[in-house]
Amino acid sequence: MIETTTSSEAARVYLETYGCQMNIADSQTVAAVLRQAGYGVAIRPEEADIILLNTCAIREHAEDRVIGRLSDLARLKGSRPQLQLGLLGCMAQHNRAALMARAPWLDLVAGPDTYRRLPELLGRAQSGPAQSDFAVDVRLDRGETYADISPDYESGVRAYVTAMRGCDRFCTFCVVPYVRGRERSVPPADLLREVRALAARGVKEVVMLGQTVNAYRHDATDFAALLRRLAEVDGIERIRFTSPHPCDMTPALIATMASEPKVQPYLHLPLQSGSDRVLAAMERGYTVDQYLDLVARLRSAIPDLALSTDIIVGFHGEEERDFAATLELLRAIRFDSAFSFKYSVREHTRAHRLGDSVSEAEKGRRLAEVIALQEEIALERNRALIGHNFAVLVEGPARRGAGKLAGKTPQFKTAVFSGTAAISAGDSVQVRVEAATGHSLMGAIVASAQ
Repeated sequence: MIETTTSSEAARVYLETYGCQMNIADSQTVAAVLRQAGYGVAIRPEEADIILLNTCAIREHAEDRVIGRLSDLARLKGSRPQLQLGLLGCMAQHNRAALMARAPWLDLVAGPDTYRRLPELLGRAQSGPAQSDFAVDVRLDRGETYADISPDYESGVRAYVTAMRGCDRFCTFCVVPYVRGRERSVPPADLLREVRALAARGVKEVVMLGQTVNAYRHDATDFAALLRRLAEVDGIERIRFTSPHPCDMTPALIATMASEPKVQPYLHLPLQSGSDRVLAAMERGYTVDQYLDLVARLRSAIPDLALSTDIIVGFHGEEERDFAATLELLRAIRFDSAFSFKYSVREHTRAHRLGDSVSEAEKGRRLAEVIALQEEIALERNRALIGHNFAVLVEGPARRGAGKLAGKTPQFKTAVFSGTAAISAGDSVQVRVEAATGHSLMGAIVASAQ
């Protein structure tokens, strides 16, 4: 969960964010919209006139957390009836009717394409026990990209920039196309303007975002061409993107990653399953052999590439042989990291009517096996880097260890090392790896990387 705030003389807003980088980026857009409308900052929910929760609907557990948080905030609203409480984002879009029934104290529900109308909705919504003036707007808009709104970015050396919104893939397990609409790309001129402004603020690394970000296309500009244009921006040292779809990893994009020094050698490439039968049921659009061929081409073109992935266990119909195939593929590819999840049936998806064929206990066992295997692989891969030097972009003090600094390698691995007063966030240093865990590299500075 990320907490941010916005500000106004008339009313103070407290904004909480749940979910992925896209949700974080959306909250920064919401903050900008409300700031421009004159709303002000609340540091804590107890000080707010308006509390907004920006939410994710990808997994059932995320919705349960938000409902629990809303229940907590309802008690605050009970002592302050004038407090307005609103729900934004994918969860609001996905399940608004059930939300209104389970959380009758809500004053506002707004989907991801309605953020520019928030001041109007907040003005219409009235706090109180009755929902006679309840404001709801979850219309999807194929033209909405918020390209004209400069988000209120958080401070730091890295910024997440939304390159495109929506998804046209319709994987059977995924609710994203239904809650975020169809694909539409932000014009290159707007993205270049945004990235130049970030560079002027001292941002060193930008991460381009989209549900299927490498499907980006605006007129004659595809994603590979966009990356090349972004690389021309002075002051930006590193460019990354997430999350791509394997089917949209074109030869031109691979060539750009291989030849453009600013585009970093790290790729999050969702797999989901190592079984062709399950991949077909998920309608992912590729086979295991096609995925392996793509990995081989990527590693041939970019020898120092780090790969991460997504894995879902327990999809409808997944048998033990399918799960065994996933484990075998993890051993064969040897990802640097993986985000692994138990399948949860999501309303409005095409797989919803199939129900659940794998018990929660069995999903839990399979998930534990995947995590244990990937932890072993990650540790082996990181230990193999001991003795190597990496250019590390310094982000600031490490979470643990007095006097330690932390930053990211080009492969997006966390490096922890001893700092000096002369080194600060945004600097680049050469770090020699001296030890490793499955999640980070520990080392010492050997030189400035600049």
